[in-house]
Amino acid sequence: MILVVTVLFSLFYLYQINKMTFALCESREIPEEKQPKIYGTVNILITLLITSLFLQVLLAV
Repeated sequence: MILVVTVLFSLFYLYQINKMTFALCESREIPEEKQPKIYGTVNILITLLITSLFLQVLLAV
């Protein structure tokens, strides 16, 4: 049960981070050609954090 909650939280968190990244790109007027690099970097880093959280929860259960 706790793993399901962790996965749902992770999806919601990733969505919110992407929304904030979009707002950052819009407010800073970052050129279109640089935005994929920013999204890629942010998504990779957040995915690593989510994976470590998932493993920590998995090993604790």
